[in-house]
Amino acid sequence: MAQYRKLGRTSDQRKAMLRSLTTALLVNGKIVTTEARAKEVKKQVEGLIALAVKEKDNFETVKVMAKVPRKDKDGKRVKEVVDGKKVTVFDEVEKEIKKDLPSRLHARRQMLKVLYPVTAQVASGRKKDAKKVDLCAKLFDEIAPKYATRNGGYTRIIKIGQRKGDGAMEVVLELV
Repeated sequence: MAQYRKLGRTSDQRKAMLRSLTTALLVNGKIVTTEARAKEVKKQVEGLIALAVKEKDNFETVKVMAKVPRKDKDGKRVKEVVDGKKVTVFDEVEKEIKKDLPSRLHARRQMLKVLYPVTAQVASGRKKDAKKVDLCAKLFDEIAPKYATRNGGYTRIIKIGQRKGDGAMEVVLELV
């Protein structure tokens, strides 16, 4: 007997589809899909959240000196002419960063194997203003603390009826 549903697709197509559904669920909080797909995505998401819950506090904060570009009142970088070339002016600033311990770093890399990179649209709608969303950080900082006291069961499947085209059972898969 198979350990997973094949969903009528080749392995590379199936893996890509499950990755995209998993990413969409973690970004949006809920998705509408077929029942079979939802059950497969649920397995992946539950594993990722369990990993995040286990490693959520496994980091240390470190102070580092960082070079940050100086900006003017409009938010643009300040340029200075040096030897006939325009060069950006940098300031040194002390920052506190989270440094992952080895087990959390491993967990982050395991998550990155499953999740696609995501860019969030800004209100202006321009592509260059889009910001990259760090889903691993979202899992560790937002989702894991919410489920820290819970032993599994991070998602729920709600049946919403049959799809009109082919009669497949559609469900809403959401984070609890």
